[in-house]
Amino acid sequence: MKNEITLLFIGDVVGKPGMGALQEFMPKYIQQFEPDLVVINGENACDGKGITEEESEQMFVLGADIITSGNHVWDNWKGKALLAKNNKILRPLNYPQGNPGFGFNYVQIEDSPDVAVLNLQGRTYMQMIDCPFKSADYALNSILEKTKIVIVDFHAEASAEKIAMGWHLNGRVSAVLGTHTHIQTNDATILNKGTAFISDVGMTGPYNSVVGMRKDVALKRFLFQTPYKFEMGEGDVRICGVVVKIETTTGHATSIEPFMFPEPVRKR
Repeated sequence: MKNEITLLFIGDVVGKPGMGALQEFMPKYIQQFEPDLVVINGENACDGKGITEEESEQMFVLGADIITSGNHVWDNWKGKALLAKNNKILRPLNYPQGNPGFGFNYVQIEDSPDVAVLNLQGRTYMQMIDCPFKSADYALNSILEKTKIVIVDFHAEASAEKIAMGWHLNGRVSAVLGTHTHIQTNDATILNKGTAFISDVGMTGPYNSVVGMRKDVALKRFLFQTPYKFEMGEGDVRICGVVVKIETTTGHATSIEPFMFPEPVRKR
């Protein structure tokens, strides 16, 4: 059995620019890191709102084992049928019962225990859905009977809530990886009981934008405080994510390395 496995986690894919970045850069990272498991957050893959079968199929062809999501997965009506029929495309577990889809699933890896991937959503500044902390505890009651290797995509707005979830699950899961805010944070760490953590893994998409939205449209929203139609940004397309090494016997992470490519310009 392998002593260690490698997780490649790709942050929120936004629209056609994000899908283009996956197609261009994913082969490079598959070759470079030789991951045993690939997880992609795809909730914004279809024009920045939701995901359809077209984008999900492209992600699986590129190497995704599991696609996670968040609140915007409901913005495209085609996504509901997709969630209902494909248990490799997850939605946050803590949406109320009656919604289609699956909140966690397992991936089989050769010469390794199975890996569980769990999708949760925060409540601070977001919908007041079921408690993500209690939902995590509920899921882990069954997951930990099957495997110690557990990856959590925590899709949340508030950094404090994400950090709290990291400490809540510290030592019980392999990684708590924040998504949703589209800005890669500088706090990647291994917590004291062996859980890899980062507040946000960042966005895969156009950085000549305001978190994926066309700049002029976003500015109008802030300046005039009235609704404007969402329009995708274009240009300065990057891919963001993290690479996590995990011990197979304990489920503890040994390293977490964020990446962004191309790297941002810091000097002129």
